[in-house]
Amino acid sequence: MKEGMKITLKKSNNKRCVSHYKNLPFDQNEEEEKDCPFTQSGEEKHTKQQNPDLQLAESFKDEGNKLAEDGRYKEALGKWEAAITLIPDKAVLHEQKAQVLLEIGDDWNALKAAARATELEPSWAEAWITLARTQLNFGEPDAAIESFDRALAIKPDSKEARDDRQTALHLVKRRKQLQLSGLSSSDSRFIVGDVSRACEGI
Repeated sequence: MKEGMKITLKKSNNKRCVSHYKNLPFDQNEEEEKDCPFTQSGEEKHTKQQNPDLQLAESFKDEGNKLAEDGRYKEALGKWEAAITLIPDKAVLHEQKAQVLLEIGDDWNALKAAARATELEPSWAEAWITLARTQLNFGEPDAAIESFDRALAIKPDSKEARDDRQTALHLVKRRKQLQLSGLSSSDSRFIVGDVSRACEGI
């Protein structure tokens, strides 16, 4: 009986899904990193060697990560969009795209990208957290609370999801206070920083 050849691959310690810089919207710690759906198994690495599109997409993803770490968000976005064209079903690419779109202020497209990430990987807490943040930026704290709840159902120890959920709850409470003070009850959206409208009811 002939014994098969076993290939051992070195594991890189810097397999971050995104930036290692602090206070960026796409910041992750190492514990969250292990939940990243883009971390490759040996089987995926073997497939990538056989499929040049996967190799090229991985190259675009890595280039995008480096650009995002350097604060070059629009260029990073271009690289990730190129990777998405090649492998449109990778949730992490859509999630990273959503984070960068949030960073550059494109809330609607960030919301769409984050929603796609949760469709592709519904059991990935980080995707739900990113979706919730895009919903907050889009002025939908009620939807954000639901998304934070989904993230916490998957990863109950997520401090960032709990903290951001509290922020969303505060916004819902503030919106109700504004509605009671004369703001129309049909206005269910609360836009953070809309001082002139908030002051009209006072």
